[in-house]
Amino acid sequence: MTQSMRSSVGSSLLIVFSMLCCFVTLRAADTNFHNAPESARETKNPYEGQKAAALAGKTLYARNCLSCHGKAGQGVGNVPSLVDGKIESVTSGEVFWFVSKGDKKDGMPSWAFLPAQQRWQVVTFVKSLGLSQTSQDANTPAPPDMSTAKLKAPAPRPPFTDFRYENPGTKRKITVRDLPQPYATRSAENSPELVARPSNIWPAAPAGFKVELYAADFDEPRLLRTAPNGDIFLAESGAGRIRVFRGMTGDGKPEEASIFASGLKRPYGLAFYPPGPDPQWLYVGNTDEVVRIPYHSGDLKASGLPQHIASLPAGGGHWTRSVEFSADGKKMFVAVGSASNDDDTDNNSAEKDRADILSCDPSACELHVYAYGIRNAGGGLGINPQTGELWCSVNERDALGDNLVPDYITHVQEGGFYGWPWWYIGAHQDPRQKGKHPELKDKVIVPDVLLQPHNASLEFTFYGGKQFPADYKGDMFASQHGSWNKTVRAGYEVIRVPLHQSGHASGEYEDFLTGFVLPDGNVWGRPVGVTVAPDGSLLVSDDGSNSIWRVSYKGK
Repeated sequence: MTQSMRSSVGSSLLIVFSMLCCFVTLRAADTNFHNAPESARETKNPYEGQKAAALAGKTLYARNCLSCHGKAGQGVGNVPSLVDGKIESVTSGEVFWFVSKGDKKDGMPSWAFLPAQQRWQVVTFVKSLGLSQTSQDANTPAPPDMSTAKLKAPAPRPPFTDFRYENPGTKRKITVRDLPQPYATRSAENSPELVARPSNIWPAAPAGFKVELYAADFDEPRLLRTAPNGDIFLAESGAGRIRVFRGMTGDGKPEEASIFASGLKRPYGLAFYPPGPDPQWLYVGNTDEVVRIPYHSGDLKASGLPQHIASLPAGGGHWTRSVEFSADGKKMFVAVGSASNDDDTDNNSAEKDRADILSCDPSACELHVYAYGIRNAGGGLGINPQTGELWCSVNERDALGDNLVPDYITHVQEGGFYGWPWWYIGAHQDPRQKGKHPELKDKVIVPDVLLQPHNASLEFTFYGGKQFPADYKGDMFASQHGSWNKTVRAGYEVIRVPLHQSGHASGEYEDFLTGFVLPDGNVWGRPVGVTVAPDGSLLVSDDGSNSIWRVSYKGK
């Protein structure tokens, strides 16, 4: 095996074990697999060939690696494939050694804090994944998704629901009194099996609304932003670039499209600065830093290179970084999600400045914690134009049962504590953190709007257009990327949060755009970005079908 081949394999495996980092550029090793010693090459996997170990490794992979590498290990965008045969040339011992040691220069953290058994289990699964795929005929159909058997489950008890009962216009409200006890149900492993959208399937919206395909064939389309001049910007995270669209044809398509910038590190957050009609910069939340790119109204291509503004925690866990500015432009906010599900931050240095919303003065950015205990608001930040308040959309923790813990959307109080990892939704203690930080019990803020647990709420927007009915004015639309930790899937939709023309929520929300899950439980679409186009229609990015959808109002 050549040195270049070993470097390629090393890069592929590094990304698997970076636990959702999905690093785009990796340094090649000079000698054997990342300079692994001969003793590592000779180390045997104690679980080699054991089906039980591979199955346990599959669960760990689903929790930490699937969103980047896909359920079949085929890779996403520029994330390398794990099923192209190269993995066979690296020994299990080398992989285990590298996962345990890490390499800061490559952006690979050490995972030595995980029990050795778990590290070997993931190695066992990944090695079996590569072998099983390369030994199959390319035309052999994939095995059926066994999660469809779970569709026999009984109807959920309100206010909780699942995709079978999501219907445009259905109103919902979850309160603190509705929360079950931890482990009231078993914690499920039910990651989505993405399939092609059948030709007769289309997203569904309330009566009077029309859904059209705005654009397609993207590489992981994520956050959307509307520029002050009306151009639509898209973070195409998998490709490391930003696209821009201009105008609207009679059939609801963009008149012009261009790549604004490329070569970025898994970009997600987008924000124009200074606020107002004449921004000079586009700020971008890469997975490990905030950069700014010169921008003047009407630019379809960047006129200069990205400039580093602030470094962000990176490596493992949630990778999206939302960026927003206060209405007066005096504060920049950046959301950084946790590196784990429920690690005690007292004992895990990898969680420093994570599960927080950070802030700085844009003129001299020195980030500090603005609000904390927010497991992952990296999917969405926004300023309420009516009140000037910062709002966020949050992915809460998993593995406490089907109906814990609710995701949420809320306005953010400066200095506010929202519970993670010790508490949740007020004075409810996570049983995995029993007895810790009792002094924080009464400080946990209850969010404004509780959503279905495991919905994976991401970007939202405040509706300021004039096309929708008058009672939609000022309301929020938020994408729900969809569950992996629920027996029967939930989310995979766009919801509406009424703000009652007051700028304030009263806890309820309603299904708005649904239909991204097929009746058999397979998934073809996953909403991510939401923005309002100049004509008042709503645009929704979907990284399941790699499309953007347009929702317009046609009347009764």
